[in-house]
Amino acid sequence: GFEYGYSVERPDALVLWEAQFGDFVNGAQTIVDEFISSAEQKWGQRSSVVLLLPHGFEGQGPDHSSARIERFLQLCAENNMTVARPSTPASYFHLLRRQAYALPRRPLVVFTPKAMLRLRGATSDIEDFTTGRFQPVIDDPRGVDGSAVTRVLLHAGKIHWDLRAELEKNPDDSVALVRLEQYYPFPGDDLSAVLENYPNAEIVWVQDEPENQGAWPFVAHEFAKATGRDISGITRAASASPATGSAKRHAAEQSDLIRRALTH
Repeated sequence: GFEYGYSVERPDALVLWEAQFGDFVNGAQTIVDEFISSAEQKWGQRSSVVLLLPHGFEGQGPDHSSARIERFLQLCAENNMTVARPSTPASYFHLLRRQAYALPRRPLVVFTPKAMLRLRGATSDIEDFTTGRFQPVIDDPRGVDGSAVTRVLLHAGKIHWDLRAELEKNPDDSVALVRLEQYYPFPGDDLSAVLENYPNAEIVWVQDEPENQGAWPFVAHEFAKATGRDISGITRAASASPATGSAKRHAAEQSDLIRRALTH
């Protein structure tokens, strides 16, 4: 509440609040519901506060996995806030830079990484910071032949590096990896432009989270409306808990998830 109020009164400041773990934001849900998601519509009150919510399915149990992506996306309407999940340091930098100067001011929710902080592949060159801009959609950097691609794996966050590592071990140029760096506002035009490169491909959403959680319920609803194409989903089984409490079971689930994503 303090950070929200400070961001309202100091329009020249970029105010960021970070949860110790993303799921700890559930204690701030009254502030999220009452102010962050709806204050502009209710009172014309503008805030550019940033919520940094660590999010990562890494076998550490249900209380250290989910920042409840699905809850925030359910609150999204009328361009009331931006919800993003950058996959590289440069993407995160450009996202924050855009937020600092964006008008009208609106809240930003960022699902930030955990294991990716130490992941050697998830790095950026200096020129990635000094040039360019935030890209809501990032196409496959491998330069595959789009006409030969039969499956596009649309995804966000850490699972990109898991999929990419598997493709480096077992190359398959019939698969393309497309990253969604911003969930909302849903970047339909950017996504459609990228998918035009893959006219013969089925589109599959891949996520770490269970079927009833994460971005899949939102993506399933928004994708066809925005692009005119069909999409299917590959997820963990629907679950009442955000994640399993067993590291061994987590690893088995993750292995199965990657296998299903790359088998076609």
